[in-house]
Amino acid sequence: MILMVSGRTDIVAFYSKWFMKRVEEGFIDVRNPFNPKLISRINFDDIDLIMFCTKNPIPILKKLPKIKKPILFHITLTPYKKEIEPNLPPKGHIIEAIKKVSEIVGINNVAVRYDPIFISDNYPLEYHKKAFDNMCKLLDGHVKKIIVSFIDDYKNVRNNMKTLKYKNITEEIYKEIGTSFSKSASAHNMTVQTCFENRNLVEYGFIQEDCLSKELAYIMTGKKFRKQTIRKGNKCHCVAMADIGVYNSCKHFCKYCYANYDERKVNENYKNHDPNSSLLVGHLEKDDIIKERKA
Repeated sequence: MILMVSGRTDIVAFYSKWFMKRVEEGFIDVRNPFNPKLISRINFDDIDLIMFCTKNPIPILKKLPKIKKPILFHITLTPYKKEIEPNLPPKGHIIEAIKKVSEIVGINNVAVRYDPIFISDNYPLEYHKKAFDNMCKLLDGHVKKIIVSFIDDYKNVRNNMKTLKYKNITEEIYKEIGTSFSKSASAHNMTVQTCFENRNLVEYGFIQEDCLSKELAYIMTGKKFRKQTIRKGNKCHCVAMADIGVYNSCKHFCKYCYANYDERKVNENYKNHDPNSSLLVGHLEKDDIIKERKA
């Protein structure tokens, strides 16, 4: 089983103490977001690989040696300011943390996500080209893979349109991003690819690859994994993963986030977090049905 930590919230940034407690106790409970009384119990003995997704790896850096499982890191690094990403540490601190992650888990096991890209008067095309090039320079020798995506029409994005003020991306802008980003990445021995996008930009030098492919999962674990279940409109071909996060629980409050859409609920969930609980938010209840999740 591959553990996703997490696509629903930033566990690394805000809940590392809880996660390490779960590692120590050997199991994690996850409440089904569609059937709240159903609990999946995941035992660490069944976990073959942990994929951390975070915007701030700093809180877990010193704890990583205690995790005796193969580790893959996807770290999001974008050039937006406080009005878009209000609760992130300074970007220079994140850059240094990415370098340390690379030293700990290995350069082949860390990817940086420049994600999502949006174009506005405050963040024009030239701004992104310079920011991406500078990021590649700073991470040269520490990262080999960059993954990008473009802003989507999520509920939270619509709620924050007055702040984001993003413009439609034209084919000319796609071309500029594709050629410029490919040139910058190549100059620093990196590849660049899209994630789950209709426009993969391969004609401008991007590679075409899954974020977590069957091949990479096999290299890291020696086991074969099926791809995730493909639903209508879902073109992602990454391997199946068990996400242990909770929607509306990330305190970054990024204005483009797909996993947060109710800041009141975020604050409520954060208040109901107990580092000693087996659940990320709240506690087990008497009428919960617990079922062990197997690979």
